[in-house]
Amino acid sequence: MNSVQISALDLVPIYQGGTSADSFRNSLDLAQHVEQWGYNRYWVAEHHNLPGIASSATSIIISHIAAGTSTLRVGSGGIMLPNHSPLIIAEQFGTLATLYPNRIDLGLGRAPGTDPETARALRRHLNQASFPQQIKELQSYFMLTDSQVKAIPGTGLEIPLWLLGSSDYSAVLAGNLGLPFAFASHFSPENTIPAIQAYREAFKPIGQIERPYVMLGVNVVAADTDEEARWLASTLEQQFLELVRGTPGQMKPPANMDDLWNEHEKRAVKRCSNATIVGNPNSVQMQLELFLEQTHADELIIHTNVFNHQSRLKSYEIVARLANGE
Repeated sequence: MNSVQISALDLVPIYQGGTSADSFRNSLDLAQHVEQWGYNRYWVAEHHNLPGIASSATSIIISHIAAGTSTLRVGSGGIMLPNHSPLIIAEQFGTLATLYPNRIDLGLGRAPGTDPETARALRRHLNQASFPQQIKELQSYFMLTDSQVKAIPGTGLEIPLWLLGSSDYSAVLAGNLGLPFAFASHFSPENTIPAIQAYREAFKPIGQIERPYVMLGVNVVAADTDEEARWLASTLEQQFLELVRGTPGQMKPPANMDDLWNEHEKRAVKRCSNATIVGNPNSVQMQLELFLEQTHADELIIHTNVFNHQSRLKSYEIVARLANGE
């Protein structure tokens, strides 16, 4: 655990009975705590038309978090680039990097972060450049060139780019571009090892880093006892169950899952969540160390969705203590 950086991934969840305003306050409070505990970066993810996620205006949330912290790197995990004009993203992140120098990360994904109908509403038309072409265009706006179209602010700024993925497509692309790669192990665990291998094999030191750099998303629910952790983790299991059913909703309090799912649904949820790390501090440490042994990740970005905010803070604190050797 001492050999890797730890970071935090926040979907800015909307709790059952709560509001988006509550979510924004909770996210800032979490960011301020993880900064004190030594976390490296804090990323929020772009999603749309999901009643349980409040991070649709991702750049604005990043500014909210960065304004309330001082040393934490803050960024996107990620911006779904096909939803946007590359120029708009260059301007937004150029503005963020100007407001918060040397603290902003730009993680990019190619999924819509929503359903097909909402994707059409976001993109207006689907006859657009390919994802690699969009990345190339975005990168050009950060360069000092003679182009008539410039990102102001943005031109000349060194904003770290990351590629995100849940399969080997973005892994290979990230390697070919010489960019760091963040993989969504927290919802695509079965593809983790193949994607990491594909990235490392494809890596060319022609981008912003000289060697491959892998950050893995990991669901972690840590508590004082295994029993408490498993109970808290039922909130995450309910979220996966809603995705299996195609009925996403707000974050729900813990519940007895046997009252909610049938055997087919249970198997489907377990496939999605079989890499989730749940338990007391000793158990979580062993599971994290095994995961690192299997993946040789350079950094872990921890995703913890539990219903009670204080329990969520406690889980992140436990992971921080483990990473600090306490």
